Amino acid sequence: MKRPNTVQWKAADGSIHLKPDEVLDSPLPGFLDIIDQTLLPGKLERRQLCTAEEIFHAIRTLAVRGAPAIGCAAALGLAACAQRFHAANRTEFLARLAETADYLESSRPTAVNLAWALNRCCSAVRLSEETDPAGLTRLLLGEALAILDEDIALCRAIGQHGLSLIKNNMGILTHCNAGALATGGCGTALAPVYAAWEAGLNIRVFSDETRPLLQGARLTAWELSYSGIDVTTICDSMAAQVMREGRVDLVIVGADRVAANGDAANKIGTYQLAIAANYHRIPFYVAIPYSTIDRSIPDGSRIPIEQRSESEITTFNGMRISPETIKVYNPAFDVTPASLITGYITEKGVVSAI
Repeated sequence: MKRPNTVQWKAADGSIHLKPDEVLDSPLPGFLDIIDQTLLPGKLERRQLCTAEEIFHAIRTLAVRGAPAIGCAAALGLAACAQRFHAANRTEFLARLAETADYLESSRPTAVNLAWALNRCCSAVRLSEETDPAGLTRLLLGEALAILDEDIALCRAIGQHGLSLIKNNMGILTHCNAGALATGGCGTALAPVYAAWEAGLNIRVFSDETRPLLQGARLTAWELSYSGIDVTTICDSMAAQVMREGRVDLVIVGADRVAANGDAANKIGTYQLAIAANYHRIPFYVAIPYSTIDRSIPDGSRIPIEQRSESEITTFNGMRISPETIKVYNPAFDVTPASLITGYITEKGVVSAI
């Protein structure tokens, strides 16, 4: 099977990694290597990031995106930054580490994986008895690489569990991009699609374009077509009609944060899909790792929703497409109530409730 995003090391499918010849013992410090997703599908270009500012900007501008990928990128990016701390002792190293982690965490507020990965890395270092900054840097890198390895494995597990929901000749609708580009592995929402394709099932995928940044049209359609999977891109406003025509048998989406009661925040437009699927009695599943569940938030009303620039709506390819006098409301995510979700595809299995 051809993969859309093959990297040289660690992840067979992921969009981020740290090069093995750039680890601590190398004469040169390491860097975070990503695919710049803002240039797809027109151009496949890798970027090497080594400063906190570069990594912050890459996450903020969606050069790297998708909740699991953001978490992996932040963890590996933090390790790359730490190799340039030049701290004199443990106290100085921990102070620089906390400052850098806080800065990276502020890049995007909705995806819980970002804070989760950074907190895990910082905790591993703080709880260690290591005093030498070089040793602390090695420990940090090891924890970041563990997060990446775990993400690759759980994506594979999500795919295998989700495969049980897919039958031959099914039409599957997805929204935004929750595939190899959005994770360290083969994806969350797209993992069952890849598993079904590898199992020889004949499937059709409908990819919502996902306005305003077109992640479905630019990214999901690109990686699925690259792999040889039958994919049709539709405008977001066409989804209900495609459902009514009987072309969709199953909806699978990802999520950036899931509250304790199962309410799920995902890319804007997901909520209306869930309503349409419910009306047409089509199963609606959310594919997530357990790390995406935020038990500290009781329900979706408490999930912070990122507000993005009005230019994402008012311009296209640098050209103004709406009057300059209008007001713009541009939330990046919406929240789908648990009552509209058939179940959750996780690395531990398919469950009806969180």
